[in-house]
Amino acid sequence: MAKRYWLFKSEPDCFSIEDLAASPDQTAHWDGVRNYQARNLLRDDVKKGDEVLFYHSSAKPTGIAGLCVVSRAGYPDHTAWDPDSEHFDPKARPDNPIWYMVDVTLKKKLPETLPLKVLKETAGLEEMMVTQRGARLSVQPVRPNEWKIIRKLLRDYL
Repeated sequence: MAKRYWLFKSEPDCFSIEDLAASPDQTAHWDGVRNYQARNLLRDDVKKGDEVLFYHSSAKPTGIAGLCVVSRAGYPDHTAWDPDSEHFDPKARPDNPIWYMVDVTLKKKLPETLPLKVLKETAGLEEMMVTQRGARLSVQPVRPNEWKIIRKLLRDYL
């Protein structure tokens, strides 16, 4: 199966690119996703080896903060059945997991955030989900042509 590309959103005060960089082996669970559409992507579509744009949302500026790779495909999110976790879901159990996560490994922390404003102004990214009004999904597919444009943009911008 061909490698796929993704954009994963996280609020930096919840989990930032710096937190990932400070994690053991620069690898961490991408847990706490509580949206069924995003859960389905993590469970069914995101695979080991896929590449990820780490996106800081609710930040100044919002935008791409780094590049990651999926180091473990979807598996049950154990934080859902931990009553001490902020991601606890009383309906989830080990025998009925409901929620899924993946592991990501940092490839590159950008020296500065590539702002959403630049993405919106870049030809070829007009249909990218993150540039669309109201597109709040925390796990978003990125088309191969969009990935190429962003990689070039990162070289030129930074």
